[in-house]
Amino acid sequence: MTKTILLNQRPVGTPTLSDFKLISTEEELQPQEGEMILETTYISVDPYLRGRMSDAKSYIPPFELGKPITSGVVAKVVDSKNDQFKEGEFVSGMLEWKTSQISTGEGLLKIDGNKAPLSAYLGILGMTGLTAYLGLTQIGKPKAGETLVVSGAAGAVGSVVGQIGKILGLKVVGIAGTDEKVAMLESDFGFDVAINYNSTEDMTAALKKACPNGIDIYFDNVGGPISDAVLFNINRFARMIICGAISVYNNTELPKSISVQPFLIKNSALMQGFIVSNYADKFPEAIEQLATWLAEGKLSYTETIVEGFESTPQAFLDLFKGKNKGKMIVKA
Repeated sequence: MTKTILLNQRPVGTPTLSDFKLISTEEELQPQEGEMILETTYISVDPYLRGRMSDAKSYIPPFELGKPITSGVVAKVVDSKNDQFKEGEFVSGMLEWKTSQISTGEGLLKIDGNKAPLSAYLGILGMTGLTAYLGLTQIGKPKAGETLVVSGAAGAVGSVVGQIGKILGLKVVGIAGTDEKVAMLESDFGFDVAINYNSTEDMTAALKKACPNGIDIYFDNVGGPISDAVLFNINRFARMIICGAISVYNNTELPKSISVQPFLIKNSALMQGFIVSNYADKFPEAIEQLATWLAEGKLSYTETIVEGFESTPQAFLDLFKGKNKGKMIVKA
């Protein structure tokens, strides 16, 4: 029995459970030469998946209606006719939301559960860590002594960005949505200051207080009014790294926001969006650096692990309610 989660309908505004469909099929998977059977172990749910649920032009094609959703998955090889992969090994890569499936192994990486927990390969040692490291170093170009602000700082990417910032000698200020997350950023992840945007009336003033020397680098995961407040505090030659905009993903109308151009001109500042695959050639060295820092105890991470394959859609929806601390993962 194979369970599969399909895109049932395209969301309008905030997604709901009715946008997904769980089906079960009885089929005997038979790998052909060069193929293998994979059994899903962990599934990554990420905010960017919301964009792929809309039929709109983007950097990656939209999901098709009535077809399985795909995301980062860790899976176990349970049967193999592929010389490159052996039964019992684990792999990670972009796979369908199925409990079991056939794969040729294309685009998959072998992972070692003895070096790090398997779930870490969807987070700190996967796209999450790569996004944080490459976005900060390639666009942010940090210099010791500068001030870094991270929005969505208690999320999977944000919490890693802040830690890397501290390793590189930056003052790090995080923005999150609860007092509990603020405390976690300061105590567990070493942020110098953290701000609860939900209990802060004037974010512009709060950032000015937290960043008396101004903001040199902004790693933006949320967009919206929080990012507007940052603009009033940027320094000359500031670099703004646009990684995500979760605050506006579910908007059905164009958001009203201040014009960024005067701030960029006045400060000779850079604002650049990116997707991690822009830097695919740098993945090996980035993973090596992240793994080294992790082994040295310089990086830590937190995960929100939800049990049960059927819980995958709800786990995805919970991202937009801020219910995750760090990486949101489903254990199938």
